Amino acid sequence: MKNKDISTLIGPIVKGFRKYNLTIFIVVLTTGLAVAVLMLNATLQQSSDTTGYTAATNPTNFDQATIDRVKQLHTSSDTLAPVVLPSNRINPFAE
Repeated sequence: MKNKDISTLIGPIVKGFRKYNLTIFIVVLTTGLAVAVLMLNATLQQSSDTTGYTAATNPTNFDQATIDRVKQLHTSSDTLAPVVLPSNRINPFAE
C-alpha cells in the first residue's frame, strides 16, 4: 500500500466545496426548513387529536334561576331605552 498524502485525498473535496458552497448552503437551509415545517405539522396534528380523551371535570347543570336570567338577556336586534344621565352630570360623548 502506498503512502498517500492526505492533501491529495481531501483536495478534490475541498475544491468541490469551494466551488459549490452557496449551492450546498441553500440545499442545507431548504432541507432544514422543510424538516422544521414537517415536525411542526406533526406536532400540531398530534396535539389536536382528541380520540380516547375523557374530560377530568364533570359536566355542570344549570339551575332554573340561571336559565331565567339568561332568557332575560337582550339580543342585538332589541331596541333599548336610551340612557338618561342625571341632570347634574355632563355627557362627554354628547355633541
